[in-house]
Order: sequence, then C-alpha cells, then structure tokens
Amino acid sequence: MASLQDIADKLAEYFLQPKASGYDVPKTLTFALVLVAAVYGLYRMLRRLGVKADVRLAVAVAPYVVLGATVRVLEDAHALPDSFLFVTPMIYILIFSVTFAVLLASLLAQRRFGLAYHKPLFLAGVLMLPFALARLPAGNLQAALPALVLFAPWVFGSRFVKWSKENKLVTLTHMLDSTVTAVSMQFFGYSEQHVLPTAIIGVFGPFSFVAVKIVAVVAILAAIDRFTGKDERSRDFANYVKLVIGILGAATGTRDFITLLAGV
Repeated sequence: MASLQDIADKLAEYFLQPKASGYDVPKTLTFALVLVAAVYGLYRMLRRLGVKADVRLAVAVAPYVVLGATVRVLEDAHALPDSFLFVTPMIYILIFSVTFAVLLASLLAQRRFGLAYHKPLFLAGVLMLPFALARLPAGNLQAALPALVLFAPWVFGSRFVKWSKENKLVTLTHMLDSTVTAVSMQFFGYSEQHVLPTAIIGVFGPFSFVAVKIVAVVAILAAIDRFTGKDERSRDFANYVKLVIGILGAATGTRDFITLLAGV
C-alpha cells in the first residue's frame, strides 16, 4: 500500500504541477470551486477594508495582471527557476499575495497621510513591471500582428454597442483572450491546455472559441445586470464579480499575447 507521504506527494504533483500532470475535468472543477470560494472570501475582506469594486480599483490592479502574465511567460521561456510557484494555480496566489500586501500598505498610507489608496497601489505595480518585462525574449511582432488585426474590430465595434462601459471592457478582455488563442493555434502551432476550450476547438476549430466566448460572456454579464438588486451592496457585489471576470480574461489574454509576441 502507498504511504500517506506518497499519496500527499502525488496529490501535490497533481494539483500544483499541472505542467507535469496536465489538466483534466476533476482538476478543472476543483480549481473552479476553490476560485469561487476565494473570490467570495476576498469580497468580504474588501468590504471590511472599505474598498469598493470601482474604476479606481480596476485601474490600480491592472499592472499586477500584466505582471502575473509576464511572470508566467518567463517561466515558459525558462527565464525563471523551475518552480510550481510560477504556474497555475500558484501563480495566481503569488500575484494576489503581492497585490494584497501592497493594497494593505496603500490603505495604511491613505489612513495616515490622506493619499487615495489606488495611487500608490497602481504606482507600485507599474514600478515592478519593467523588471519582469526586461527579461522577456526578443519580440516577434510579425506573429502578434494578426492577433491585433483581428482584435481591432471588436474594439471598434464596441463603440457602437449601447451597453455599460464596464460590460464592454470585460467583454473585450475575453475577446482578446479568445482571439489570441485562435490566432496562436491556427497560424503558429500553439495548443490549448484547458479542458473545455480544448473540447470545443477540437470539434469546431480554433476560431469557434471566439464565438463561444462572446456568447458566454455577454450572457453572463446580461444575467448579472438582470438579477442585480437596486441597493448599493448588490450593485457593489455585481461590479466586483464583473471585475473578477475581467481580470480572468485579461490575465489569460495578456499571457497568450505576450507568449505570442515573445515567441515562447
């Protein structure tokens, strides 16, 4: 019989080293449940800290999303030590820990010096970025150009859609993700790792992912708007959920684009 240590080691490899064990349905569902619990727990913490899910918070955390995506690409490029810290799910925990620590310091500065928390939070993230970006391999603009060309109509077309700005921005983050994924697989030989996109793309082709993404994201955002109450707390929670959805799209989309751009 396998010892408890052997079982623990196998579980650790299964959940913490997906590059070695791959993605499958049980792992995907487990990560999804953990994410839901973490998202709700973070919402409660932000409420206690007096932080609202508004434009200030969204802009302030944007550099950390790019930072996380860049660090993930650096791991793929073997520019960092081989560690489970730099792959999913630990990369999310690592970047969240850094972001949350800076957020707490920024809130302390706000309390003591009257400086709005989002300013030092944003600035700290911007100052961290060059250290990661500088380690990326030489660029491959020729590969990234088709993705930008195919993403541009989504940006242009969103201007004529009568919808809230936050809904359009969240949708665009996922259109970036799906467009870059489709271009990378169709023209440059990349592959998809996650279960559901792999199944969809395997049957209908890479660009089917774009269609599925737009339908799914629009439906989810419309449902959030439809069932959000009129009180302030309900609206704040709805904005928070949209922010999380946007971050997930931006994180994967930015990572895929940087991967394509760097030729990793």
